[in-house]
Amino acid sequence: MTAQPPLPMAPVAAACPIGAAVSLVEDDEGGKVFLHGELAYVWVPGDSVTRRFAAVNLMELKAAVVEEIATAFKVGAVTLYRWRKQLATEGVAGLILEQRGPKGPSRLSEDMITEIVVLRESGMSLQAVGDAVGVSEFSVRRALAITKERTTAPTEAAAVKVPALVSPTPTPEAAQPALWQEESADLPVSPAPTERRSERSAARAGQLVCAAPVFAPAAKVPLAGLFLALPALERTGLLACAKNTFGALPDGFYGLDTMLLDAVLRALLGESRAEGATRINPTDLGRVLGMDRAPEVKTIRRKTDLMADTGKTGEFLIALAEHHLNPGNGNDPDGEELLAVLYVDGHVRAYQGAKKIGKVHSTRLKFPTPATEETWVSDSHGSPVFVVMAEPGTALTKELRTLLPALRDIIGDQRRVLVGFDRGGWSPALFQHMEAAGFDVLTWRKGTTPPIPEDQFSPVSHRDEHGETRSWLAADTMVDLPLPATVKTGELFRMRQISRIVPARGGATRQIHILTTNQEMSVGEVIYRMGSRWRQENYFRYARMHFDLDSHDAYGSTDDDPHRSVPNPAKKEAYKTVLAARARYQQVSAQTDTAMLGLKTPAHGTGGIIVTNAMHNAINAPLFAAEAAQDTAEAAHREIPARLPLGGLAPGQQVLDTEVKLITHGIRMAAYNTMMTLAREIRTNTGYARATEEAHTLTRSALNTSGDIDTTTPGFLTIRLNPLPTARASKAISELCEHLTATETRHPGTDLILRYTVKNKEPTNKN
Repeated sequence: MTAQPPLPMAPVAAACPIGAAVSLVEDDEGGKVFLHGELAYVWVPGDSVTRRFAAVNLMELKAAVVEEIATAFKVGAVTLYRWRKQLATEGVAGLILEQRGPKGPSRLSEDMITEIVVLRESGMSLQAVGDAVGVSEFSVRRALAITKERTTAPTEAAAVKVPALVSPTPTPEAAQPALWQEESADLPVSPAPTERRSERSAARAGQLVCAAPVFAPAAKVPLAGLFLALPALERTGLLACAKNTFGALPDGFYGLDTMLLDAVLRALLGESRAEGATRINPTDLGRVLGMDRAPEVKTIRRKTDLMADTGKTGEFLIALAEHHLNPGNGNDPDGEELLAVLYVDGHVRAYQGAKKIGKVHSTRLKFPTPATEETWVSDSHGSPVFVVMAEPGTALTKELRTLLPALRDIIGDQRRVLVGFDRGGWSPALFQHMEAAGFDVLTWRKGTTPPIPEDQFSPVSHRDEHGETRSWLAADTMVDLPLPATVKTGELFRMRQISRIVPARGGATRQIHILTTNQEMSVGEVIYRMGSRWRQENYFRYARMHFDLDSHDAYGSTDDDPHRSVPNPAKKEAYKTVLAARARYQQVSAQTDTAMLGLKTPAHGTGGIIVTNAMHNAINAPLFAAEAAQDTAEAAHREIPARLPLGGLAPGQQVLDTEVKLITHGIRMAAYNTMMTLAREIRTNTGYARATEEAHTLTRSALNTSGDIDTTTPGFLTIRLNPLPTARASKAISELCEHLTATETRHPGTDLILRYTVKNKEPTNKN
């Protein structure tokens, strides 16, 4: 029997094969695609839509491998996937090739090009020509290039389309009366960034202190919502404190304000680490900074190291804390004194690298892990105020003693401040020390204590800063705590104890006790303040989720002090042996007592019993052996030193760099306080119905929205944000914009006053 031979992939000899089933022919007459020898697609010269449509359909039919299709059509695989996405979302219209570049009218009119050529031929410099006609140096170069092209290769006159750039100083209206109205009415869509080539050249030559922000009018700018953060950021005092502490960075293109502003804005976008800059479009973020592009990773690391090398990180954090706790800086909108209450807590930051770092027990991870410890101070709202790096293995009690002088310097006077902390800082001797230093203690009572009689409990209440009234059942008593250092003399430290009855498992109840040295605060407020300590934990959780709190911002390390005294782990193991020996002794003692009782008890009907020394010794032999083992274990435990030099236990142990980490902590604190301020403004100054539950979500959405940058009004920087997805969200952000505009905040490094508006949503068939 006969078989028909397979058809050729294409009847044209010059066809380009695509896999085993497809061939492509492209020549002066257009293009053709053959599928198994059959003509499938045809297009004429210039018909890019059909050509793209054919390529996408071949990929959808899986007629060949994507890379083979992309190679045949002379595009990349990413481009091919983009065509498929455009076809799926917008249909065939999405495959139309749009003209790149700005869509607005060009500032380089025919008359202006002629004037530029005349001025240039008269001997004026490029910058002088640009200043004379009101355009940038780049536009002058472009006009001269257009003239040169026309003289060397004359063509039919056409409209010249180039990006419209705006110089930092607005052109007077008398020189160009209609130009500003035209730009204000029709801003260029995502124009090319303002040319900063000359400034970058000067920076490389060491002749530029820093580049000043320059803004050009632009429409549909991504990340324009980040401008909303600037008034709240100014309230944190980050830029002012950094300038007063570090002065200025060495000469270069990016100055201190730009670097810190870039770091805060990246943190608000969820990319607080330096490596996060690779996941943000540098041009988009650069428009918010007033630069042609945002700094890259290597620049961020180099500039941060320059700040860390000054050794003034501690002064920087103290300045931030002083600014935050100053009532005149507007950080206490609820009318409370932030200085009245401070919370202190330790935070364990786990380490996942290869360096030899000491282990610390992590409460969150439930096991010891290589980590560093930090001591954080927060205000009454839970917002971070101050942070220091703790020595490895240092207890919170020691850290509190070390921290008190710094807190007194931050406060600046001798007023009493309530310091709250958890049971990790339990120490009656510390309580006495804090009370003598002018600090009131607020903490939970540790250990077991006799219950308070129920007849001493009565209802108490407290009205918080949000107007909500909370009620509890509590008792107010006084207790005497023995001081460990003077327990032999019987010295006691008297404190106020607030007790509560709370539910327990199985329907029962139990009592919990709060200790304080403050005698004036009401019972309800003491309970409320102690419960508010969890606001500090909320910061840790929020910062881990959004600000990479536990990330490794610096990879440097130094050798730990080999002479530092550390607990001897052998002492702990020996004590475990002592506990086991004591437990064994108790067990054998109970068994011996039972055996002796049976030996001395006569059987029923027996007139008497005889107990010999041999019988007695046989029964007590295990007890004598257990007692000897206990004595041996206790003696061995006593001979082992409690502490040893670190070098003898863990030679080569290292500690991570602290200066860079503290700088990034200061930036994260400013970003968090900025976010909290914006969320608080939404709750208090807008009519958003779900502000209590959704203020932070709405704030993040607003910061990520796009908008227009309008510089046509001299002295002002107008930000017009695009509407948010819902009408109520757009209305809330519009009200927020009105409130932020009233602050008359200036963009850092400029004299431009920020103004905010939200565009009206264009009506459609649905709305």
